[in-house]
Amino acid sequence: MNRCFLALVSFLSYISGVSLMAQESAPAQAPMLTLEEAVSIAQENNRTIKNEVLASSIAADQIAEARTYRFPSLNVYGLGSQLLTPVDFSFQRGLFGTFPGTGPIPAVDTKIHTPLRPTFFGVFQLSQPLSQQYKIGLNMRLARLNKTRNDEKLRQQRQAIANQVKLAYYNLLRTQSALEVSNENLKLNQELLRILRENVVEQTALKADAMDIEAKLAQEEYHQQTLSDSLATQKEQLNELLGRDVRTDFAVRSTPEIGTQEIDLEKARERALAARPELRQARLGQQQAEVNRRITKSGYIPDVSLTFHNLSLANVNPLLPSNVASVGVLLTWNPIDWGRRKHELAEATKTIEQSVNSVKELEAQILVEVGDKFRKLRQTRSLLRASDLGLAAAQERLRVTMNQFEQKAALMKDVLQEKTAVQNATDQHEQAMLAFWGAKADFDKAIGED
Repeated sequence: MNRCFLALVSFLSYISGVSLMAQESAPAQAPMLTLEEAVSIAQENNRTIKNEVLASSIAADQIAEARTYRFPSLNVYGLGSQLLTPVDFSFQRGLFGTFPGTGPIPAVDTKIHTPLRPTFFGVFQLSQPLSQQYKIGLNMRLARLNKTRNDEKLRQQRQAIANQVKLAYYNLLRTQSALEVSNENLKLNQELLRILRENVVEQTALKADAMDIEAKLAQEEYHQQTLSDSLATQKEQLNELLGRDVRTDFAVRSTPEIGTQEIDLEKARERALAARPELRQARLGQQQAEVNRRITKSGYIPDVSLTFHNLSLANVNPLLPSNVASVGVLLTWNPIDWGRRKHELAEATKTIEQSVNSVKELEAQILVEVGDKFRKLRQTRSLLRASDLGLAAAQERLRVTMNQFEQKAALMKDVLQEKTAVQNATDQHEQAMLAFWGAKADFDKAIGED
């Protein structure tokens, strides 16, 4: 019986340790992965985040692209062709006048003929936008707002991935802790079975007690295999979130200490309204709608440009100049649009109203969400405290029963019953711990914490 007692003491000591936090149980060769490292790796390697980074980079290129329209544009047009009809000129006698000493010019009717031959026409145009600068500036502002909005989308995706990593990490911790408890239960049941078999031979214990332990041993082996498989799957899922090879082995470190009560609800809501990336995106969308209306309204402004033209002709006709250059002001405007601009402006105005309503609706949703996550965090904190007390009480009852068993004042079934109660209390504590940290991660995400 003393050996059985020592085995139970060892089990109780282990349960006391895992009741506070999950212990490190992975093989020594597996590198340790802390929660902070996991979040950092995910922020760096997660493929969804990488796509959002690329989207933000594309938006930056769009700003640079919009800026190029401020500068002069250069257009070159060239046409090499074959004449299908001749270019002929006829000049009557004396067309250019009659002068003393020379007579009429030309002296006779003259015809200049151009044969059907290859020709070349070239146009060189350099234009500097003037009135368009206002519209270009608005387009640049719209591009910058789009860049800021993409930055907020990136920040939102980072928060979402961090939240997923935290939840996966906490769930993995719970499975690992349960596997450690299962290992200890397996060792304890094996030791109890060995002792009871000896006692059955010595006729100091019933065969039914040994058979009951055998059943518990088989059940624990199945439970241990299930937990091992779950642990392997959860590690692969976390590796996928981290954007690395799913076969990468690692061990997890215990959860952080439970801190004091978080900020009050009103401060949490204020922080969420100021920091939530979704709300920032909605507000930026409202600003984009306002700028887009100004761009639409600028359609009433004629396009005025300072322009330089150069026309070059080759192999056409000797009477035509080979080069013609001019500089001036080019005005382009369509005064009749049959009400198109009016309807576009009305559409842009209504889009602004839609964006304002969307911002208000999102603000209300965020206030409700923060309140819900705040209350769930408070509930899980209370549940965790209750599970702490329940586990401590179960451990004390097991200690008392073990003392009674040592004094032959309690039976083996009483000890096993209290051991089961400690296991149940430990499982409830782990569930409460996971629920608390999950609620904490959701609350951090709800208030927009990076």
